Amino acid sequence: MNRIKKNLVKLLFFFVFISFFSCNKFLDKKPKDGIIRENFWKTKEQVQAAVNGCYASFLGAPTGIIDRPLTEYFFLWGELRADLLAPYTGITSEELDIMNVNILSTNGITNWRSIYRTINYCNTVIDFAPDVLTNDQTFTQEALNAALGEAKTLRALMYFYLVRSFRDVPLKLKSTSSDAQLEQLTKNTAAEVLDQVVKDLSEAEAGVPLAYNNPVLDKGRVARYAVNAIQADVYLWMEKYPEAIAACDKIINSGRFGLIAGDDKWFNTLYANGNSNESIFEVQYDRLKLNSFYTMFRTKPRYLASNVVLDPDNGLYQVDRANDLNKDIRGDGAAARFSDGLIWKYIAIDNNSFRAQEESFAHWIFYRYADVLLMKAEALALTSKGQEALDIVARIRQRAKALPQTANNVSASDTEGICDYILEERAREFAYEGKRWYDLLRHAKRNKYKRIDLLLTLVSHSVMPVNQQSAITKFKDVNSHYFPIYQYELQTDKNLVQNPFYN
Repeated sequence: MNRIKKNLVKLLFFFVFISFFSCNKFLDKKPKDGIIRENFWKTKEQVQAAVNGCYASFLGAPTGIIDRPLTEYFFLWGELRADLLAPYTGITSEELDIMNVNILSTNGITNWRSIYRTINYCNTVIDFAPDVLTNDQTFTQEALNAALGEAKTLRALMYFYLVRSFRDVPLKLKSTSSDAQLEQLTKNTAAEVLDQVVKDLSEAEAGVPLAYNNPVLDKGRVARYAVNAIQADVYLWMEKYPEAIAACDKIINSGRFGLIAGDDKWFNTLYANGNSNESIFEVQYDRLKLNSFYTMFRTKPRYLASNVVLDPDNGLYQVDRANDLNKDIRGDGAAARFSDGLIWKYIAIDNNSFRAQEESFAHWIFYRYADVLLMKAEALALTSKGQEALDIVARIRQRAKALPQTANNVSASDTEGICDYILEERAREFAYEGKRWYDLLRHAKRNKYKRIDLLLTLVSHSVMPVNQQSAITKFKDVNSHYFPIYQYELQTDKNLVQNPFYN
């Protein structure tokens, strides 16, 4: 058995281990009393198994718990409220309610339980891994720092999703590992949570390795540049633009990443196979663990691409009426199949061919090099470096063979115009990669919601006509831009207070 398979076996073994001891309440995901400290944390191999368990939690719910995999939540939270999806026959009522801005606290898509389950796994590593230094003389401080760095990065990423989706959330930094440790928690402010995210990432950056010198581990585990990519994203959200640029430059200046050439192998290299030179951090599915996207997008499609994507004259990609072979490579046969609107990235092996269902292991990409470049462009535009920002956008468009009619003729001094251009380009580049709503909200809320028009405008593209006026009224209240706390959590934690819009 080769090294990669051994690592996978360890990962799946610990996934079974943590699943066996899981229970249902989000703040008490715990093994039975005593098992963590007294019977497990003895060797460096156990530390690595525990870290692997944090990654494994992305792949699906633990045994005995009926829930979506985390990657499906990431998709739903990042796309349902945006403008790139249209409902189809398989859509659920809960999904349709979110698309129509009719969200109730009973909607299961707003259940954050699985996110906090992963946070608790990370907290467990952070709390108990240091004990192994005294129990295993072959376990080094360097190895401990790396394990803690991985756990802190994953914890930071989970809290970043929570802040962008719910705003104020409980900040839990200690593991729940015994019956005596259950506690009722209040919410922390978004600012407090983001301060902890920045702190975790700063500490992690010093501990995790630059790389693992293994093509699967380099992309599937947290290495130094994955930390920097998350930092850049967080700083953009916090409107700290020089810090965002600095984080992006660490990745750019490393020389370790590049844009995949926009040829006929682009789709297969970047999406079908995954772990490309453009990738920085992605969830690793394989034949032993398939994703849920094949069912979502092909077997029983719940949504199709919207007209924002498909419209040949006014959509994101458009068409060349004189030459149908001249097209943006990110559009037809990449983001979606324009002939029927099927969302394509997760169900195909190239521009024309489906995957087999048993090969539904397209990875979930958190960050890739194109994202880093466009994050830097956004930060540059907002620090009066408009021409540098436009040069980056041009580079992305050149790789993609973007059509001239989708280019914006904007002045280097027009900050808002450049930001709008970048927002459009991000939609073209990252369609259905779980980023669209967060991009729209980040731009809308900047400078005390100076651009709330971005959210009001999207209603005409994403909400059923009968619900559009109601949706516009709701979006004018900034509290509606965040999910309600799921009803079950309010019932089981009396210290939680519902998000203001849903009282």
